[in-house]
Amino acid sequence: MAVGSYPCCLLILSMILILTPCAYQLQPAEVLSLLRIKRLLNYPAILSRWNVDTDFCSYEANPYVTIICYEESITQLHITGNKSAPPLPRSFSMTLLFATLYRLPNLKVLSLTSLGLWGPLTGKISRLSSLEIVNMSTNYLYGAIPKQVSRLTNLQTLILDHNMFSGRVPDLLGELPRLSVLSLKNNSLSGPLPDSFSSLKPLRVLVLSSNSLSGELPDLNSLSNLQVLDLENNYFGPRFPSLGRKVVTLVLRKNRFSGGLPAEVNTYYLLEHLDISFNRYTGPFPASLLSLPSIHYLSISGNRFTGMLLQSMSCNGELEYVDLSSNLLTGNLPTCLISDSKNKVTLYSANCFATEDHSQHPLSFCQNQALAVGIIPHKENKVSGAKATLMIGITGGIFGSIFLGMIIFFSLKKATMKPALNKSQRSLAEHASVGYSSQLLPDASYILQTMKLGELGVPPYRSFSLEELEAATNNFDTSSFMGEGSHGQMYRGKLQDGSLVAIRCLKLKKALNSQNFSRHIELISKLRHHHLVSALGHGFEYYLDDSSVSRLFIVFEFVSNGTLRSNISEGVPGETLTWTQRISAAIGVVKGIQFLHGGMVPGLFANDLKITNVLLDEHLVAKISSYNLPILAEHMKCEMMVGSSSSGLREPNERTKYMDKIDIHDLGVILLEIITGRPIIFNSEVVNIMKNQLQESIAADGIARMSFVDPVIINACCDESLKTVMEICLRCLSKEPTQRPSIEDVLWNLQFAAQVQESWRRYSHSSEESPLSPSLPSQSPIALSC
Repeated sequence: MAVGSYPCCLLILSMILILTPCAYQLQPAEVLSLLRIKRLLNYPAILSRWNVDTDFCSYEANPYVTIICYEESITQLHITGNKSAPPLPRSFSMTLLFATLYRLPNLKVLSLTSLGLWGPLTGKISRLSSLEIVNMSTNYLYGAIPKQVSRLTNLQTLILDHNMFSGRVPDLLGELPRLSVLSLKNNSLSGPLPDSFSSLKPLRVLVLSSNSLSGELPDLNSLSNLQVLDLENNYFGPRFPSLGRKVVTLVLRKNRFSGGLPAEVNTYYLLEHLDISFNRYTGPFPASLLSLPSIHYLSISGNRFTGMLLQSMSCNGELEYVDLSSNLLTGNLPTCLISDSKNKVTLYSANCFATEDHSQHPLSFCQNQALAVGIIPHKENKVSGAKATLMIGITGGIFGSIFLGMIIFFSLKKATMKPALNKSQRSLAEHASVGYSSQLLPDASYILQTMKLGELGVPPYRSFSLEELEAATNNFDTSSFMGEGSHGQMYRGKLQDGSLVAIRCLKLKKALNSQNFSRHIELISKLRHHHLVSALGHGFEYYLDDSSVSRLFIVFEFVSNGTLRSNISEGVPGETLTWTQRISAAIGVVKGIQFLHGGMVPGLFANDLKITNVLLDEHLVAKISSYNLPILAEHMKCEMMVGSSSSGLREPNERTKYMDKIDIHDLGVILLEIITGRPIIFNSEVVNIMKNQLQESIAADGIARMSFVDPVIINACCDESLKTVMEICLRCLSKEPTQRPSIEDVLWNLQFAAQVQESWRRYSHSSEESPLSPSLPSQSPIALSC
């Protein structure tokens, strides 16, 4: 009987196999959702094969599109566009996109990268409750990261790199129970890292580089799974982070960490990559870092580490890169660092090593620098008598110990007074260190993607002796004098290494508060940005009678390619900037303003921005050369917070409430001159007349706009790009501060205008030689709200 039933069972099994489909058939609602996503993304070429008959669950994966199904639903959706993709048209809506994604109820992995997405990340993302991985990097998303993300209790990976997010990291992110990877690099996030991050037990990777985050880090010692911590280019500090011992990659480069390294670093046996460069670390360099069992990469450059290295010191044989440059190290390089291995890179310039090359300072330099930051006891100082006493006195004043310093100064002065030096009425605190106390300035916030000192092409910030500055300017000869304004006298100088500098001389009142003065010096040391004429260092001059600072010298990089105005409205015919170059310069100015507003605390507002204060370097990179230093306001006791701006703000409470909007108005005047090519006198009546003309031109068609635009750029300018710049310029010039756009809004619109111009140029194959014409039909400017 069992034998007889066998054919029957075989028949039933065959019927089941025939009736069962070989692949899952996607639900019709999800098919329609994918086609709607294609439309919302403006029909990108990478989705051109999608149609109603497409078998999405069997769709062949490629580097741009991957779809994975389980049963009848999509579980993974990956779409990757071009990294240079412009923002999507005005019709795009993040809210509609997520409303469509909500119809994929089993979606676990969502990756939408480099697609030109713009707008705030909607809180409706929380409705996709199954999400485990979210990657929306390299888009134009802005605003705050919505706190509703914390409702995604299954979320394991969140990547929002290379966007324009601002505000604080949501505290509720620390409550995600499964979060193991969080990457938010290259945004505009600010404020401290929430204490709740101490509870993210599963966290393995935390990347926050190139933001404006600041303050003390929460205790991360309890994060036993943390392997990668990248905080580069922020304002964290001053204490070294408390970490577990499983860390493999630790990047603290370009922050505000200070003091010495904790002994626990020597127990990071899994550590492969350590970069603490360009901070304010002082004290002995722990040479044991060279021999950590897993170390491959080590950079401590740009700090104030001291100590004597020996040739016999040991290193890990796997070391591939070591950078010890710009510290206060002495002795000899360990033999293990200078082996002939082609795979090893060792950098060590700007120390005091006993080498035959000319990249080292004399031994006395490192000793004096170490003394200035209190690393070496006073008895080791080689400077004689009264000068050493004066050095201690002024250093004490700078670092917040003015009272104690003065006591030491006067008590020693009576016992060790010698005949006055040749310059008896003045002396300079030589080689003052940039390793300031952590209490000099509150931690700062901001910026976008450009604040990378290693890419600025300028040397590390340092102090200058009076002798150096006098030699550079031929004793401040009149032939070196460049001019004088509200920001002090300017001299052109040439340093010993041949580099040109601009030296600003500020005469100070004796009544200047010492503590505030220290804060000002700290702030000046941070005036380093790709779109600022960066500060290279400072020097002091003071009187012997009371050790008060009489003059402050600020040394800036020298930018020799003229002003933005001289390259536009005063340029040689045929050599003025093209429209593309003008937009690029305007973007540079905006990024410089954004750094001044948010890159330090307190921010620098009401900077009296003028087109003549915007300089261009040899690569036509725009750099703001004059900004509102608080030390001037405190010293001069005047209305410098307003400058000569035509911003329309008159009442003190208005200035306080809308400080950021003053520079927005001045920026509008600069944009007006960029558009028209005509010099604009900073006069409210003139500006208002041209503002009305601008408004009429925007309302006119493309041809009618030609009468308002600089004739030089008419034949190489996309109409939509031009109109976008004109519209944001008009909003900047609004009489009411509340109607003016935010600096992020201005930046976004200018970047959009640049993208449209570039797309138009490529489309027309004109190389900027075609006449004024309509833009591509798929592009449309986006008017963001304030």
